[in-house]
Amino acid sequence: MRIEGILPAVVTPLDADEHFAAESFEQLLERLYTAGVDGLFVSGQTGEGLLLPLEEREQLITAAVRNSPPGKQIIVHVGAHRTADAVRLARLASRLGVTAISSLPPVGLYSFEEICQYFAALTAASDVPVLVYHYPEVSPATADWEKLAKLMEIPHVIGAKFTDFNLYGLYRLKCAGAVILNGHDEVLVAGLLMGADGGIGSFYNLVPELFVDLYRRARQNDWAGARAVQDRINELIAITLRFPMLPAIKTMLTWSGIACGPCLAPRRRLTPEEESELAAALRQSSFAEAPFAIGASVH
Repeated sequence: MRIEGILPAVVTPLDADEHFAAESFEQLLERLYTAGVDGLFVSGQTGEGLLLPLEEREQLITAAVRNSPPGKQIIVHVGAHRTADAVRLARLASRLGVTAISSLPPVGLYSFEEICQYFAALTAASDVPVLVYHYPEVSPATADWEKLAKLMEIPHVIGAKFTDFNLYGLYRLKCAGAVILNGHDEVLVAGLLMGADGGIGSFYNLVPELFVDLYRRARQNDWAGARAVQDRINELIAITLRFPMLPAIKTMLTWSGIACGPCLAPRRRLTPEEESELAAALRQSSFAEAPFAIGASVH
């Protein structure tokens, strides 16, 4: 299966006790697949994977596979602080038949040799391809473009989730034959223009139809139309980034009728004042009729 298209970095709904809320997760997946997305990116930064207990990550991965229609692409982020935990998740994902696995490099003072050994352990544990999760703001181990390219030489590492504004680096990796999925929602149209095969992002949870439309227009070489859709998406991003991003996204999803619960500490909740400010900003935007804006008025 080719790895391409629109893949939401899916939010992990939690209940009041901060445990995985399977029913809300299924409701979210139905919403995303109805909008026409090509698959999912599960248990990443947006999915709070590194903060979830290992057993709940396994429940999350299993639920994502069980509730995805045939032919959809599922990429599972297996990154963990311990290589043994990442390997355990990689083996589960491989057994379940996902499309690929991905991982941030281990966060900490590790040598590049140790980073390479970590990814080699993942490829050895899995029967599916591996994508490096390149996000230098979070894990600077791959900030050096040449080191990132070196990781691509590990057998079965086929590309990267590229969460970086250095689109020339994206272009160079793509020219070298890597699979590249754009990671910054704000520049998806630019990433596609520079050769990205698709995108993975947080705001796909809120407006999946817009991202599907943008990708379709880009594939038809309607770059003016794609840029116009990007401008609309960026209006929502600009509003949301006035607040802590992930708590704001979870709040808006809850307003839309999908109870997503809180974020896991150390992330905080929005204050009542912030919720009011967010709701007011949405009502004054082009998204005033969106489910998450309409729902805000009754909370």
